[in-house]
Amino acid sequence: MKRFVIIVAGGSGQRMKSSVPKQFLAINNEIILMMSINSFYRFDNSIDIIVALPEDQISTWKELCVKHNFIVKHSIVAGGQTRYHSVKNALVKINTEGIVAIHDGVRPLVSHKTIEQVFEKATLSGNAVPYIDLVDSIRYVDSDVNRPVDREKYKLIQTPQGFKSSLIKKAYEQPWEESFTDDASVVEKFGDKINLIAGNRENIKITSQVDLKIAEVLKNYLSA
Repeated sequence: MKRFVIIVAGGSGQRMKSSVPKQFLAINNEIILMMSINSFYRFDNSIDIIVALPEDQISTWKELCVKHNFIVKHSIVAGGQTRYHSVKNALVKINTEGIVAIHDGVRPLVSHKTIEQVFEKATLSGNAVPYIDLVDSIRYVDSDVNRPVDREKYKLIQTPQGFKSSLIKKAYEQPWEESFTDDASVVEKFGDKINLIAGNRENIKITSQVDLKIAEVLKNYLSA
């Protein structure tokens, strides 16, 4: 089936305490968003890549592509008010049946294996969402009450999340709700059961200076 990836890059750099949006920061001289795009291009160089960016960042991105001689073919759409609206805008560009992976632009260390398994499972079962296990103890907190809970019953969810294009496009016809924290929550609200698959622990979401330093170490480790 035809493969697509929507890469959502809507960060402002606020939590990073940077004037540069986090997706435009570099890890060992490589721009984070370019790393994320390359992860999918190296997996399948025929994949259709769609990047959703805030409208006021599109010109900066084009300048960065020229500066860094970044020539991987991709299309650009203007993002919306929320992640949901950015994905919805990008889905308009998909008009044929296939599998759509939706990925956070600031997860540049997603593995080839995770991408492959997302596409395989989504092809077989309609959707696929990667997770990793919790390693810390966790507690349920409600007002002034807290108690330990079994961490085996909870998972940390990653991207890319993969869906048959007909399914994800129909799911995104639903009006936005605050509960739509990712694409899986939109599809689940639509009525489909979510299929979980194992992700890769290095696939961190870079949202802070600490994350950036960790990503530098991980990139060096994975390249060694």
